[in-house]
Amino acid sequence: MSDGGWQRLSPRMLLVHPVHEVVRQIPVLIGSLVLGSATGNPTWTVLGVVLIVAYGLARWFTTGYRIGPDEISLRTGVLQRKVLSLPRNRIRSVSTDARLLHRLLGLTVVQVSTGQQATEETSFALDAVPADEVPRLRAILLADSLAPVAESGTPGVVLARWQPSWLRYSPLSFTGLLTVAAAGGVVYQTGVVAALQDSDAVRSGADVVQRWGIAAAVTAGVAVVVIASVVVAVTQSLVSYGNLVLRRDADVLHLSHGLLRVRERTFDMRRLRGGTLREPLLVRLFGGARLDAVMTGVTGAGEASQLLPPCPRATAEAVLTGLIERPDVVTGPLTAHGPVATRRRWIRAMVLPVVLAVTAVIVGVPGWVWVLLGLLALGCAGLAVDRARSLGHRVGGGWLVTRGGSLARHRDCVAAAGIVGWTVRQSFFQRRAGVATVIAATAAGVKRYEVLDVPVDIAWAIAASTSPWVRQSAWWSG
Repeated sequence: MSDGGWQRLSPRMLLVHPVHEVVRQIPVLIGSLVLGSATGNPTWTVLGVVLIVAYGLARWFTTGYRIGPDEISLRTGVLQRKVLSLPRNRIRSVSTDARLLHRLLGLTVVQVSTGQQATEETSFALDAVPADEVPRLRAILLADSLAPVAESGTPGVVLARWQPSWLRYSPLSFTGLLTVAAAGGVVYQTGVVAALQDSDAVRSGADVVQRWGIAAAVTAGVAVVVIASVVVAVTQSLVSYGNLVLRRDADVLHLSHGLLRVRERTFDMRRLRGGTLREPLLVRLFGGARLDAVMTGVTGAGEASQLLPPCPRATAEAVLTGLIERPDVVTGPLTAHGPVATRRRWIRAMVLPVVLAVTAVIVGVPGWVWVLLGLLALGCAGLAVDRARSLGHRVGGGWLVTRGGSLARHRDCVAAAGIVGWTVRQSFFQRRAGVATVIAATAAGVKRYEVLDVPVDIAWAIAASTSPWVRQSAWWSG
């Protein structure tokens, strides 16, 4: 402990910071290596490594944190000193992240969130504290949230555990394919492809293409890419979400997951305002869904708000039901939006194939193009049917439920107590069709939740049925 109550991080970080800095500054090291090779003086390379390692060591000596009665402060900076302070009553969640090197040294990164979008300059992260001190530190930072847990004395309830069967949903996203494509781009940029153009392997591959034919070679190539993307997606999911445990302790929700890199997040249940069931098309076809929390202090629809990765829909629904204790909200029937909303789904879906068909008639195209246009029209028609069937809402009982989308369908369950404002919006085409979009504003989740294309004469009635403070005189009058 230093003057003024400032505390240093674990001295074991003296082994971690230099390694991380070397990895982060790989472009600088490459530059020093090139400079050393060009000048014939390897001192430049050695100097680059020494400076980077020295900077990593200096980070420990210039970093400290202080926990006061009203605020917490983080002091950082080697060349430029910076002090970041957060009021303790604004702390919304505490998460931990332990990479492999951290775990080997018994360390954990503690991330404090106030619910605001944090940049690198405003992120409050203690990198890193001893793992055995994390429970004490979490208890101090979330004293108000954890007090009911200590008082109740009841054991926590495990809401969900990761199951190996969840891996079957991993290949149903584009994560693996994008990773393979990114890896291929990196390899191409390094010049490896150009260097291998005249190699025996490339000539052997050309001979194989000539023997098999282009169609068979392309099919084999696509199969290899698909298999590689599946393997990558499953591996990423296993490493990221293996050992996942979602547990509730009174008013505290605790989530931990990961094999090599263990992440933990603690949420204040009193800030929960509902949840979102996300069902991408392929995941939905196989009976899966993902669960996100609608919670103040947890922004967006990404990793920060995710409670469960793609898993059986029944599991996601059961967990959300357990959190909000309203099965009718989670799985109950929805009110359809009527024929006008259905017609708008069809018009939007069929615009592209109709335009392409008219263009094909004008310019004249071979017969196989019409086959492709027919398949496109069938796909768009299926999309229109699914979007129209997915559209719906439910109000009353202190909750707003809205569902929409097809390729990325979502069912948002938002507590009326968390809604702070309402907007009824009409575009030019919506005015002509007699429908409107009702938008509920909230400080939780993605901040706005839309009820699409409802008849305009019930738009404000939806708001009034959900939030009693919406006055009758505010209803739509034109």
